[in-house]
Amino acid sequence: MRRVPAGRPVSERREGLTPGEPPAGAVSRAALTERVRRAALDCGFDRVGFAPADPPAHADTYRAWLGRGHHGAMGYMAREDAVRRRLDPREALEGCRTIIVVTLVYGPGEVAGDAGMPGDPVPGRAMVARYARGRDYHDVFEERLDRLIDVLAAETPGASFRRYVDYGPVLERDHAQRAGLGWIGKNTMLIHPDDGSYVMLGELLTDLDLAPDDPFLPDRCGTCRRCLDACPTDAILPDRTIDARRCISYLTIELRGSIPVELRPAMGTRVFGCDICQEVCPWNADAPTPEIAPFAAPGTPVPPETLVEWAGELARLDDDGFRERYRGTAFRRPGRDGLLRNLAVGLGNTGSADARAMLERLVDDRSELVAEHARWGLARIEGTGPDER
Repeated sequence: MRRVPAGRPVSERREGLTPGEPPAGAVSRAALTERVRRAALDCGFDRVGFAPADPPAHADTYRAWLGRGHHGAMGYMAREDAVRRRLDPREALEGCRTIIVVTLVYGPGEVAGDAGMPGDPVPGRAMVARYARGRDYHDVFEERLDRLIDVLAAETPGASFRRYVDYGPVLERDHAQRAGLGWIGKNTMLIHPDDGSYVMLGELLTDLDLAPDDPFLPDRCGTCRRCLDACPTDAILPDRTIDARRCISYLTIELRGSIPVELRPAMGTRVFGCDICQEVCPWNADAPTPEIAPFAAPGTPVPPETLVEWAGELARLDDDGFRERYRGTAFRRPGRDGLLRNLAVGLGNTGSADARAMLERLVDDRSELVAEHARWGLARIEGTGPDER
């Protein structure tokens, strides 16, 4: 596997100049653009591109996606104000001219096989998305984007900036494609021909008038449909969108209630996110893995490796104890009950004796959400037998 080297309010305005206009004697537009590019790289980002602050190319697709209800319970995505800002960057930052798009490559990692599958040295492994193995990536991006704002503010007094990661109303993959950073693959991920799709995106909206990069126009997915065929819940749609209501990442992280019964067996032992559509993508076969993972940090909480151990730990914690245990990680998103719910499904899908014993404990959990999924897990084991998958 190839390896490569490794605060403040979100919007700021500084007085003294017309927004976006360089001071007298300032460098040219092209030179300023390259200085911003260099500054972004110096702040620790792997790639940087510039897109004009135009409405995204896939605005109609996004509206249709919302109209079909494919955002599921993520109602915040359909709010009128959020839709306006996603479809016009100037609604998010007045006078916005440029979207600076930055990437962090986190790589495919080196986890052997799927939990319970031949070749996995850890039977009953709790599978989590690769990006979640370390610090919460939102925090990492925010720190580096704030550092970049500091640098740019010193060079461009009077300019305005607003940073976003994926929680903000920005169609980030659209802007990344227009910034030359890759194409939107059939799995809906941004794919860079050298970096693959194990890449996180961040954006800095600004009223600086920077020279845009050439958009990435080739569609290099060709006739390949491995991601569509591999998705166990058929969540990936032909129009390069996801029906979130069927997506394992949504089910294990964003959904707050009960997981649809018909989808639980397909989840396997994936308890936080899902990488299947990336694992099968040919563009990730030789994807780089950083020598130092961008989200790694000493002291970052690490969950137990197996379903049984993790469920046992969480069962002993109350909500405050859970928040303290997983402070600074992405695991806090679904909360203690959400993670235990997911673990109960995974335990039911393994069918081992240890899984059965843990589920028998979880049926008495104080959370009815957890108890309901534990009852399902026990019923699944009784119906399939401990040796079946």
